[in-house]
Amino acid sequence: MTPSEVLLRKLSDWQPGAGRHILTAADEQAGWSIGLTTERADTTGCQVWELTVRRAAPADLSAWAASLALRATGLLEPLGVHEVDAGRGEALLRSRQPTARGEQLHYYEVLLQSTGQTAIRRYQASHELGQHRKQVAFALTHEALAKLAEDLAG
Repeated sequence: MTPSEVLLRKLSDWQPGAGRHILTAADEQAGWSIGLTTERADTTGCQVWELTVRRAAPADLSAWAASLALRATGLLEPLGVHEVDAGRGEALLRSRQPTARGEQLHYYEVLLQSTGQTAIRRYQASHELGQHRKQVAFALTHEALAKLAEDLAG
């Protein structure tokens, strides 16, 4: 089964209570695992805090980052490669154009690691100098979440 099929099956049976909860799914034989941390979840969607996917280590971090930026199409803003640091074994993708809501900017950030670990989070930041960004939850339907997990698994 693909990561999206496994995640959809697990989400359909998952009934977490209030507060932050973690759902895991894995296929060790196929070489991937998913970690989903939510603020809320129901029968159709989730308020996602973080989605992580671990897969076999990529052959080329730059190529993985570039292909993910093209594949991940179900988010509010398209992703772009922000930085590839081969020395640290990391690539950073961010929303190409953050969403502005009043004085706040909202954007996605994806960290790829040469170990095969990927994590996506959403942040809120202010235009004001000295203000720090903060992580916020983002809403996705189960289908969009499964597609995103598949995109991250590559």
